[in-house]
Amino acid sequence: MNTPVVASEVPATPVLDLVGKTALITGGSKGIGAATVARFVNGGARVVTSGRSQPGSLPSGVEYVVADVSTVDGVNLLARRAQEILGDVDVVVNNAGASRPHLGGVLDIDDAEWVDDLAVNFLAAVRLNAALLPAMYARGKGSIVNVSSAVTLSPPPAMLHYASAKAALTTYATGLAAEAGPRGVRVNTVTPGNVASPGADAIRQAIVDAVGSDSAESGGTAIPLGRMGEGSDVAEAIAFLASDRAAWITGSNLVVDGGQVQTA
Repeated sequence: MNTPVVASEVPATPVLDLVGKTALITGGSKGIGAATVARFVNGGARVVTSGRSQPGSLPSGVEYVVADVSTVDGVNLLARRAQEILGDVDVVVNNAGASRPHLGGVLDIDDAEWVDDLAVNFLAAVRLNAALLPAMYARGKGSIVNVSSAVTLSPPPAMLHYASAKAALTTYATGLAAEAGPRGVRVNTVTPGNVASPGADAIRQAIVDAVGSDSAESGGTAIPLGRMGEGSDVAEAIAFLASDRAAWITGSNLVVDGGQVQTA
């Protein structure tokens, strides 16, 4: 029997692949976002991150902006502050996301919730990129990484609003990559699977409670690598695509899910 890879075996040695880079990472106070902020700092980048409320703690040197990226005003505030703090923004990581399950099915998701999910999980990235791309185009360089979700690959009815918004984000990134590439800007997507994070844990627990399963982590048994993901697993993929190591990669969608969803 194969021995599953455990989180403690994931390499922790910093890779200085982001030295000299400036990065804006949305939703960086917890979960995948917090792990990505830490990875970028360890990689040598200067980082601005954001969230809707003040975080408990951040790595030394990270600048934090309180901004609600589900709104036009919040995105504009964040873009302006990031440019004031960093000057040129080399990397944008559109990680912010939120949703809640509707266990009654698709007809239980009202219109307002569809709109809310589109705003935070899709339009936030569209708007932030639109605010920062002109400067990237002018410099002829930049990297954008959009964080999607594996629910787009097998969408459950209880999360169809979230899956649809993230699927739109993935499609948008593919089209944007085609336009931005000739102008020196790379655009890629990272699609995480079941990753331990406060938001995802709460959603999984709600679904588990509804169906009467024993454990919110029972999904790990269906993952070929034998465990739930950690934020650091996804952060490594994001850092790679953002760095010059991925200089000839654009328009890609990197699935990071321990092999759970089989894709062609």
